Amino acid sequence: MPVLGVRLIAQFRCIYTNARSTGNKQEELEATVQQDSYDLVTITETWWDDSHGWSAAMDGSKLFRRDRQGKRGSGVTLYVRDCFDCIELDDCDDKVKCLWVKMRGEANKADILLGVCYQPPYQDEEADEVFYERLAEVSQSLALVLIGDFNLSDICWKYNTAERKQSRRFLECVEDNFLTQLVNEPIRRGGASLDLLFTNRGLVGDVVVGGRLGLRDHEMIEFLVLGEVKRGVSKTTAMDFQGQTLACSGCWLRESPRRES
Repeated sequence: MPVLGVRLIAQFRCIYTNARSTGNKQEELEATVQQDSYDLVTITETWWDDSHGWSAAMDGSKLFRRDRQGKRGSGVTLYVRDCFDCIELDDCDDKVKCLWVKMRGEANKADILLGVCYQPPYQDEEADEVFYERLAEVSQSLALVLIGDFNLSDICWKYNTAERKQSRRFLECVEDNFLTQLVNEPIRRGGASLDLLFTNRGLVGDVVVGGRLGLRDHEMIEFLVLGEVKRGVSKTTAMDFQGQTLACSGCWLRESPRRES
């Protein structure tokens, strides 16, 4: 839920995809990012290993990645446009494929933590609990946006019910950390909702599902991450952020009429 004493403005334009190997899709991905000017690009199932170095880079973006060691498949990646200040949080446990990157707020904007996670089908309970512990830790202290493929197709998000024990435990964790799930339509052919998007403070807007990378059967998710701006008490000129969108030095901003607060 939104925090009292702050207002929300559009800060990052984002896209997510489950790639199931970016090997033959990298050029298409880069063309999509350039055409639509995304600030953040989140990917699961990159299938990268140590041999993917220069080929994984994207001009104008910082690259954060966690590859699956010793086995084919899995892997998560986040590209962040160079003009944004960010830092990866340490997470040394290889049981869980998850990236945690803090987007540092400028001026009076609050920091935002972005998590990208891949949970393989029938992941063991020990790995689940490692993830839940980490999630509880970060969600209590930071504004959070979490996205990924959780492979929990038996969850009904309309009624918050599930058939399997593992899925019910996941729902408990979502509730315990006051997270809201924002993908309300099937992502994969056949009606499965495997790719999910969460936030703890109403920090996501304009969620759109559609389009595919290559011949992948998962649809992509486009969304805005909203920044929390603390309300000032002094008489200063403020921006109401209800104007048109424009690009400035590669960063996504909003132009609005000025008003006196």
